[in-house]
Amino acid sequence: MGLRSYLAGKLTRWLNKETPPPDFPMEDFEQLSFEVRPCDILLIKGRTRVSEVIKTITQSAWSHASIYVGRLHDIEQPPLRDWVRNHYQGPEDRQLIIEGLLGRGTVVSELDSYKHDHIRICRPTSLSRSDAQNIIAFLIEHLGDDYDLRQLLDLARFLLPWAVLPRRWRSSLFSKNVGDSTRAVCSSIIAEGFHRVKYPVLPVFDHDENMKVRLIKRNPRLFTPSDFDISPYFDIIKSPFYGESGRGSYRDLPWAEDHIVSPDGTAIINMETNTENKS
Repeated sequence: MGLRSYLAGKLTRWLNKETPPPDFPMEDFEQLSFEVRPCDILLIKGRTRVSEVIKTITQSAWSHASIYVGRLHDIEQPPLRDWVRNHYQGPEDRQLIIEGLLGRGTVVSELDSYKHDHIRICRPTSLSRSDAQNIIAFLIEHLGDDYDLRQLLDLARFLLPWAVLPRRWRSSLFSKNVGDSTRAVCSSIIAEGFHRVKYPVLPVFDHDENMKVRLIKRNPRLFTPSDFDISPYFDIIKSPFYGESGRGSYRDLPWAEDHIVSPDGTAIINMETNTENKS
């Protein structure tokens, strides 16, 4: 193994190091697992160092996006099921997602791997069953693709104020490896799948020569996980851990009236005794 590969491996392991999960989840994961449907986008508030980098770059709480494909028997085309089996050796009754992971590329994972994380479902409104299967097929065909770290760096450069970029960076921004079908990050590969069936995520609106409104596809490399959250073409499905409609009124939530979270979010303050407990 060369020095470059060794250093890249060390950096990847460092970036993928996770912080411990919270003591209490934000979601009822059992309810979320029941609600999710094939081709739903799952946004995840990651706990790794690279997640913090992505959240800082994109100014969003969401650092990762994956797409739900269902169980193996939910994949209608036998050749695609066989291809998934080549990339996943777990039980066939597990709920599966496809995602792009730093150091691993585009992979099949179990939905349960995020049971301790903050998750939001973004559901494409009125997406047809056939188009959903076509999108899933596109993602399956890209299993094994490398993770494009350069794309993440390009996105960081793009989001910096244009004037502060060195001139030599400006001319090459997004110009190299554009459309490279063998490298991707989590949100770009999903956005490209939706583009294939002409389903809008966050299109640019324009007028043609006859002044009729038309939609222009954005470069998939520019998509971030939060774009699915703010897109008007996706419904937001939430499964709160406590207080969901039909399971208890918000007036009955077990608030601690004499406690408050500290301004920096690191401690819980007892207002009666003015003492702190680390959260």
